[in-house]
Amino acid sequence: MEKYFKVPSKHFSNVAMRVIPGHFVTPNSHINYYMDFSQMKYRMSEAQAAADALAEFYRSDTIVDTIVCLDGMDIIGAYLAEELTKAGVISMNQHKSIYVLQPEFNPAGQMIFRENIQGWITGKNVLLLLGTATTGKTLSQSVESLKYYGASISGIAAIFSVVSKVAGTPVRTLFSPADLPDYTTYSHDDCPLCKAGKPVDAMCNGYGYTALR
Repeated sequence: MEKYFKVPSKHFSNVAMRVIPGHFVTPNSHINYYMDFSQMKYRMSEAQAAADALAEFYRSDTIVDTIVCLDGMDIIGAYLAEELTKAGVISMNQHKSIYVLQPEFNPAGQMIFRENIQGWITGKNVLLLLGTATTGKTLSQSVESLKYYGASISGIAAIFSVVSKVAGTPVRTLFSPADLPDYTTYSHDDCPLCKAGKPVDAMCNGYGYTALR
């Protein structure tokens, strides 16, 4: 695999994403770049900077009771809850606090919330936070699951997303394909990289990658 390079945010001076070129397989597609958000998600200073940038989208006019974090985004989610609370974002919860949850998934890939935490989802204004959205399939399934539990989707935030809207809700991002113009996603059965005989470099999902060569 080739060495990564950094792409700085055009709008937030303290935020940059690490990008690795190659041939990668995700659960829903093939892609020619892997966005490595490991340091952004797990290094305190970078997680705080990302959370502060994401908070800009929701400080003024969004009610947030609960942040549901996918792709291991719970540390950024906690900092985001802190930033929104400091900014005076309205919460309808009894103690005027924002809950930060990482959902459980069943073997079929469906999002589950156990009865002891359903009260933080049902009837609540939920902000969905994730790392990357390529095809939007996983994101759409997550929105459907939250609505099944009675949530009201107050926002969708991602570090990088190809899709700009899901179920009528805008996806607010720190990075988009405009920041990486030759980024491309292909379906599993119609990948020109495969047809050209380029080996797969790694299998990846929202949590990381496993190199194959």
